[in-house]
Amino acid sequence: MLEKLGIVLKKATDKIANAIFLDKNLVDSIVRDLQRALIEADVNIQLVKQLSDKIKKAAFDERIKGIEKKEHIIKLLHDELVSILGERKQLKLKKTQNKIMLLGLYGAGKTTTIAKLGNYYAKRGNKVALVGLDVHRPAAKEQLIQLGKKNNLAVFVDMDENNAIKTWKKFEKSKELKEYNLLLIDTAGRHNLDKELVSEIKSLGKDVKPTETILVMPADIGQAAKQQAEDFKKALDISGVIITRMDSTAKGGGSLTACAETNAPVYFITTGEKINDIEEFIPESFLSRLLGMGDLTTLIEKIRSVTGEKEQEEIQKKMEAGKISLEDVIEQVKSMNQLGGLDKIRSLIPGLGKAKIPENALESQQAKIAKWEHIIKSMTKEEKEDADIFEKQPSRIARVAKGAGVNNTDVKSLLKQYKMLKDLIQSGMGDMSQGMSPQQMQKLMKKFGKKKFMKF
Repeated sequence: MLEKLGIVLKKATDKIANAIFLDKNLVDSIVRDLQRALIEADVNIQLVKQLSDKIKKAAFDERIKGIEKKEHIIKLLHDELVSILGERKQLKLKKTQNKIMLLGLYGAGKTTTIAKLGNYYAKRGNKVALVGLDVHRPAAKEQLIQLGKKNNLAVFVDMDENNAIKTWKKFEKSKELKEYNLLLIDTAGRHNLDKELVSEIKSLGKDVKPTETILVMPADIGQAAKQQAEDFKKALDISGVIITRMDSTAKGGGSLTACAETNAPVYFITTGEKINDIEEFIPESFLSRLLGMGDLTTLIEKIRSVTGEKEQEEIQKKMEAGKISLEDVIEQVKSMNQLGGLDKIRSLIPGLGKAKIPENALESQQAKIAKWEHIIKSMTKEEKEDADIFEKQPSRIARVAKGAGVNNTDVKSLLKQYKMLKDLIQSGMGDMSQGMSPQQMQKLMKKFGKKKFMKF
């Protein structure tokens, strides 16, 4: 997302840091590059001009000298960019039942976002239910049911009722709904924010009494997000925004800054089609990622979205004790695939975004994973927990291969990948809490050999 902007920002900070003298030509060149990149990212021209003026003013301020001036300009650039992205505002759940009502126009991705948000909070120990009150869009109820089934989320819809308020009143009385501490409520959309939609949402709001009312809108509308956020805020008093499709557009900068201008805080952004492609929007972390400095906070949150907190604690204990089993490693590969693979998360890991990594490294293929799992099922408990036993007793390989209906080569391939991943986890991943330099990551990759590393 916004990759070109990130490259330009990184080059700008490098130019400032490495310059012997900050003369007018260099400053003008840096400012021009920044202006072009920010405008292409659809950031408001007035905001771009204000940033440019502040950088020029700081560069030619005679009171600030030498290295101190360069540090001052880099800090100014960082702080101003964070400022135009808006302040961080967390969506905090109350101890009582939370009712979050999501609004949005057609095509914003509201229903799929509800499922992503439901999965996000369910993995963090909440009891979540999805409530379908979109009674107008064809197949909206069926879509919500399918998303709920696929992701183990409870869904409440009435296939026969075509009145949203009547549907809510029916569910509100049920004892079952009271068991959930978080209700995510899907509402009707329109092509435009017309009087009919405003009236329906206002009436529904009086009955539901939501703890949060969130607008869902796509990133590709760019600066038009400002008007949409203002209209919804004025008509329906939204408390925050979720921006979807941040992975597919260069206009995401316009959507983010537009929301900041209207004081409509961005709670989350979505970055893909998979259920885990949602993350809390943290301006400082977002900028850090653009600058190639990684974002471990978001990475940790993404891992929790895939595995859940309890499962992650268990695997962490095993990793620290050096007792990683074959099944544990396969689960980690599957989790990586759910996160979107290394290409999806490399920008989140300090140093990894700039390191030269074999193309498609650590990307798993479903057929290969299925074959691995089949092989593991043919192993004894002892073999699963201590794969080193195959080196001591190679005859076991033939027995496992026969039981799984595969070749000896397939079993050997699995054991090889297991050993490499185990070494990677124990040698490298443990240092990520402190960050790995590109050189460290490159050295680690070289250790395993580019040609053989996770070759499928």
